[in-house]
Amino acid sequence: MRVEHCFFCSAPSYPGRGITFVRNDAKVFRFCKSKCHKNFKMKRNPRKVRWTKAFRKAHGKEMTVDATLEFEKRRNVPVRYDRQLVQNTLNAMQRIQEIKARRERAFYRARMSKAAGGSVKSKAKEVDRLAVHRNQHLRRAVQATRDADAERAKVKVRARSSALVPNDDGMAMGMQTDE
Repeated sequence: MRVEHCFFCSAPSYPGRGITFVRNDAKVFRFCKSKCHKNFKMKRNPRKVRWTKAFRKAHGKEMTVDATLEFEKRRNVPVRYDRQLVQNTLNAMQRIQEIKARRERAFYRARMSKAAGGSVKSKAKEVDRLAVHRNQHLRRAVQATRDADAERAKVKVRARSSALVPNDDGMAMGMQTDE
């Protein structure tokens, strides 16, 4: 059974279903339902109509480039029946479906995280902010050690300034004063 795709929305159009339109130049257009046929007759662009697959791909809502999408194109080739070939094909189809589902989930997760957090960098910043918030006790300890170091530095500066003893000429340790 050959499953055609709708010219407008790219949905599967099964034999005996939908509308087939043949133009004067013998180009065949298949539509899954009258909605697609009417939109085609109104000369609407499928990439600008939000419910079509072309719109979803053009606006990054669905995967556009993936190796698993290419297998769909190779399926319509007639081959002589062989039991082992059929078994291998069925196993390959099952494996391809698993891979495709996993890649679609990863694509969806990445798209949703980007929509929710803006970008990957902002998501990483948020994770870092949460880590800082969770470890406030460490932050306080670091601040306390910094304060202690600052106190030691202040003490050293005071010790130097108090050690300045005037010489017999009224100058402090050979420093010039502007008087």
